[in-house]
Amino acid sequence: MTTPTPRIVPLAAGVLTGTLALYITLVAFGNITDFGTNQAFVQHVLAMDTTFRDEDLMWRAVTGRGLQNAAYVAIIVWETVAAVVLIAGTWFWARAEHGRARRLSSYGLLMLMLLFGAGFIAIGGEWFAMWQSKAWNGLAAATRIFLISGVVLLVNHLPSGQVRDGLDGREGRHGPGEHGGRDRGVSP
Repeated sequence: MTTPTPRIVPLAAGVLTGTLALYITLVAFGNITDFGTNQAFVQHVLAMDTTFRDEDLMWRAVTGRGLQNAAYVAIIVWETVAAVVLIAGTWFWARAEHGRARRLSSYGLLMLMLLFGAGFIAIGGEWFAMWQSKAWNGLAAATRIFLISGVVLLVNHLPSGQVRDGLDGREGRHGPGEHGGRDRGVSP
């Protein structure tokens, strides 16, 4: 006799993934439709023009508008792809296709963690000394999204009793013949 499988973990994973999908979709949409607002943010961070202007660090500054704009467009493309992947993950959570949902959600969440962790916290915050700027410091927002994405990633990987991970990476609902050695003709 089997016990009923908990449904709260997939529900929580789907809702949380959907929340971040909505968030990054709105961020990407805002950056596309109001290109100039965050373009200025990226330009000032890369130019390091509002930092302490320490001579030992200023060689890192990127002042060419072409490079600054390329970096900003790359950020928007990354955000858009992450949004699409997280929307797909949310869709599969809603359809109870937990293996696909977990996989896509994980990719999308890792994309957010790379963008906000490696991109904004490490590169923007440390390499370009964004922490020194009173006007163009996005570390608090980046840290918040990095941490939230990490929590959602953990929730996505909580055991729910509805999926199993095989060595080949396939996941699915337990059905007849999928319950380990007993169903393969091996004695208990």
